[in-house]
Amino acid sequence: MPWNLDSKRPIYEQILERVQLDIVTGHYKAGDKLPSVRDLAAEAAVNPNTMQKALSELERSGLLYAQRTSGRYVTDDKTLIKTMKSQLATMQVREFITKMKQLGLANTEIIGLIQDIMREESI
Repeated sequence: MPWNLDSKRPIYEQILERVQLDIVTGHYKAGDKLPSVRDLAAEAAVNPNTMQKALSELERSGLLYAQRTSGRYVTDDKTLIKTMKSQLATMQVREFITKMKQLGLANTEIIGLIQDIMREESI
């Protein structure tokens, strides 16, 4: 998946979100070794320092850990990964609800819309 970075938001935050997404969706599995900072920076077309900042933040969150001589790895803590996935999903749902309310939809209309779309998607 290409790195579609938006100049309107801090790049390191977008990198952080992208790597989180890659972890919770299984692109990087628990215990997997990440590519080097330089390789990831080249892939994302960003400065290695920016990539380093994002990965360091992910280490602080516990999603990644560093082995002194062999690089960074995804945590083995599957509960932490599941919790992060739930938090990311909750954020997306809250944003959706906020936007629907801005359009003037009531809760029942939002739920009905979701149910209609879910029925269409399962065809």
